[in-house]
Amino acid sequence: MKFPRRRFLHLAARAAVLPALPRFAWAQAYPARPVTIVVPVPPGGALDIIARLLGRALSERLGQQFIIENKPGAGTNLGVETVVRAPADGYTLLLIPSSVTANATLYTKLNFDFVRDIAPIAMISSLPLVMEVNLSVPARTVLEFIAWAKANPGKVSMASGGTGSTSHIGGELFKMVTGIDMVHVPYHGGAPALTDLMGGQVQLYFSPLPESLAAITAGQVRALAVSTATRSAALPDVPTVSESVPGFEASTWQGIGAPKNTPAEIVARLNTEINTALADPKLQARLADLGSVPMPMSPLEFEKYIVDEIAKWAKVIHEAGIKAE
Repeated sequence: MKFPRRRFLHLAARAAVLPALPRFAWAQAYPARPVTIVVPVPPGGALDIIARLLGRALSERLGQQFIIENKPGAGTNLGVETVVRAPADGYTLLLIPSSVTANATLYTKLNFDFVRDIAPIAMISSLPLVMEVNLSVPARTVLEFIAWAKANPGKVSMASGGTGSTSHIGGELFKMVTGIDMVHVPYHGGAPALTDLMGGQVQLYFSPLPESLAAITAGQVRALAVSTATRSAALPDVPTVSESVPGFEASTWQGIGAPKNTPAEIVARLNTEINTALADPKLQARLADLGSVPMPMSPLEFEKYIVDEIAKWAKVIHEAGIKAE
């Protein structure tokens, strides 16, 4: 079927005009269809819950569905690579887990470079690890634990949610700055690590707060401290590690990113909408229920934060000799 010459010329003229439209015009029209947020962990955990809370807020603000797609695997690398390979059009986003900062050093043969291939859009929130012990441990403070562990070198077991996980490298940082000799026991996730902590198979676990809040409240484990620089509103009576070990800080956090070369106007709009959503008292209350604190940032601030975290954990990983499983 042939187009009449007049119709063909009309279509060609329209096509020629489109690239000349101001970039802000089509950026303002974004999103024109549903947006997918790839979450590189299984459903049900704190990261997944936070992604769904933010997705719902963005759907309400922007009038399009923000669909959560869970793609766990390879220590979160599978989900990250999915977004790296996606079109840079703003319709495939990444829920960035803090694990990417350790993975940059742990995995030497990745098919991507996170800093090169992902554009940070906005940080969502940060939450502490909880330094917690089995109830049989004869320590009620961080300093008492350090003294007890030093009196029992190599006899204290430290659980983690897996080699290279935030709970692992947070614990390794604690070992480095205190000079404690502990045995690392990696698990496939936080739930089995917490179960064995309660059962006494291991003595210490640096747990992401949402995983252990119920167990702490029920008195099934003893919280000695939180790992962030300030106390958590969810556990206001629990001190920070840094109150006993100056300078210690570790946290688990999450943010939103997109494939590199996503139009700057779309990145800027998403950043504005996410930061505005984080200022909503209703979303803040839901995050607080998870022990999570909103961390609004500009894209450049978030990028610097990620780069600094990669450098920090690279030092810990190298000095501790941590190898990916």
